[in-house]
Amino acid sequence: MLRRTLAAAGLAAMMASPAFAQTQLTIQHPLPLNSHYGAGASALKEAFERATNGRYRVNIQRNDNEREVIESVQIGTAECYLGSTGPVGNFVPEVRNLDVPFLFRDYPHARGVLDSEIGQQLLSRFQPRGLVGVAWMENGFRHLTNSRREVNTPTDMRGLKVRTMENQVHMRAFSALGVLPTPMAFSELVPALQQGTVDGQENPIPVIVANNLNQVQRFLTLTGHVYSPGVLICNPAFLARMSAADRNAFNEAARQAARANRDRVSADEASGVEELRRRGMTVVTQVDNAAFQQALAPSAGQIEQQLDRALLQRIRSWRPAQ
Repeated sequence: MLRRTLAAAGLAAMMASPAFAQTQLTIQHPLPLNSHYGAGASALKEAFERATNGRYRVNIQRNDNEREVIESVQIGTAECYLGSTGPVGNFVPEVRNLDVPFLFRDYPHARGVLDSEIGQQLLSRFQPRGLVGVAWMENGFRHLTNSRREVNTPTDMRGLKVRTMENQVHMRAFSALGVLPTPMAFSELVPALQQGTVDGQENPIPVIVANNLNQVQRFLTLTGHVYSPGVLICNPAFLARMSAADRNAFNEAARQAARANRDRVSADEASGVEELRRRGMTVVTQVDNAAFQQALAPSAGQIEQQLDRALLQRIRSWRPAQ
């Protein structure tokens, strides 16, 4: 106990001295602190501050305008972004390949691909765009909610106005289902649902739960139509100023953040549907995914024509090493 007290006192004295330089690192993400992104950001903060003996201070901020945050990271007014890849395709087009509907079979498939050489190669595509892709995080499989009616089949979606991310792949897919896709920043979503500007939205269970979307949406259908990765992106100049030891510590903290983020998604997925039922939502769990895939088939070829078909095939055929 005495040694711990003396060590703490020594650290406090060092931090108070003019020679101690503490560097601020701001991470912005679009969800409440008590969310899967909050879990990842908090894990990174704890691990990195501990590894650098407090020389770095990680400041976690919420910012619902993801495109704005990515632009801030690109120009250096914010150090890091942790969030969905949905808007990232506007900066790194190769990431759009991950947005193809029904591309991933399940969580082990999606996580395995992103942790493989495929995921690392995609992260390398960030650098030419003035960004550094540090680590893959997770948002989860996306599901449909709306305030108008129960959706059991693709035809039930026709005519619904659905908020989507600013993502051309998502928008084309929804258009093929007869939906009126309405792209907007996440920060605008709840007011738009309250005012009836849109009828519905699509997001993973952890996002729906964390943001209490049940208060403005009555129906949930577990379509699982798209797996939504998350990603940690940082400013290249900021990372370049780190020593090799600090960069290694940061990369390890990012790995711990990814584990915490995925663990929280798994926990929320396990309890979230029942929680939303408890809050009063009508939940359709038995979904004929084949019917949705068939409805999307006419547009699938057009969507994939503008993407990397060889990469999509690698993703679809990926299997864990035996």
